[in-house]
Amino acid sequence: MKVVIIGPAYPLRGGLATYNERLARAFREAGDEVRLVTFSLQYPNFLFPGQTQFSTEPGPTDLAIEVSLNSVNPLSWYAVGSKLRKQRPDLVIFRFWLPFMGPALGTVARLVRQNRHTRVVAITDNVIPHEKRPGDRPLTKYFLSACHGFVTMSRAVLADLRRLRFRQPAQYKPHPLYDNFGPLKPKAEALKALGLDPGFGYLLFFGFIRAYKGLDILLEAFADERLAQLPVKLIVAGEYYEDAAPYEALIAKYNLEGRLVRATDFIPNEKVADYFCAADIIVQPYKNATQSGVSQIAYHFERPMLVTDVGGLAELIPDGEVGYVVPPKPKAIADALVDFYEHQREAEFTAGVWAKKKEFSWEEMVKALKEVAGQ
Repeated sequence: MKVVIIGPAYPLRGGLATYNERLARAFREAGDEVRLVTFSLQYPNFLFPGQTQFSTEPGPTDLAIEVSLNSVNPLSWYAVGSKLRKQRPDLVIFRFWLPFMGPALGTVARLVRQNRHTRVVAITDNVIPHEKRPGDRPLTKYFLSACHGFVTMSRAVLADLRRLRFRQPAQYKPHPLYDNFGPLKPKAEALKALGLDPGFGYLLFFGFIRAYKGLDILLEAFADERLAQLPVKLIVAGEYYEDAAPYEALIAKYNLEGRLVRATDFIPNEKVADYFCAADIIVQPYKNATQSGVSQIAYHFERPMLVTDVGGLAELIPDGEVGYVVPPKPKAIADALVDFYEHQREAEFTAGVWAKKKEFSWEEMVKALKEVAGQ
């Protein structure tokens, strides 16, 4: 098949770009011809909360990536859509994660479909966004109504699609493994690479820092006196995508500075393995969520996890087998972490992660996308 994936890719950075590039390789491994179309402008700078939208790493040399779609320029939408309509790919896959992208992606999808050959499907990270804004629903519906089918990576998003009365073919397929950050490393090697004291254990909070991800809840949990008495530190690895002041106030309030390892810049791909392999357990204290790529990085690096029982997180984390599923409350998180260290559960959960990770394949994602497209 001739396949086009439309969404973030190099030179843009972040988890969506990493995912889309890995998906392209999976289609190629399946024998398909694939290329990516990414944004020349993804967000206007005033809407982007981070330091930069662009990668400073070398670009992939094995992928065909066209940088042409401007999210706020309708002329660009028509140019990209008209070009694809004429090229007649068999399958166009859109990555949809934010209502803001609805007008651009929905217009491109409608133009492509006019050739009556190309099938248009979407990987829908979210249908109802974590942080709601006026106009979300009509923008989302404009895009979704242009698709032949959907793949969701959580059952919660699949339910949202049905709640919005979209009846096109849709499948739930778990987020595949993020297996493109390199091989596992011995913990001692990862600690040395990060300059961390091997006399401590380490929890890891990883990813962009936004309100819904619950770092504030984790800081309050980490202030628990039982954890304060253990030789354990918390690594916060990820760029602030909002004001850091409330988090700094909690750190000061609970006197946590000496128990933290700060890495609050964007983590480049080549350092991801070090952070995950240095950690005893990965903590995702989210207040709401659909799915998380962080879990799939943790699975790849065979790290136990603690997640909160929100959205689709618990679907992938069997409680008591690969880690903990707890309410998004400081005491519940603290109780689980105390149990993890006092009962030395790292080896037990690591074995569970190793057994479970085999379920999350890119081949299954490729198959699902073709099925909902009717191919």
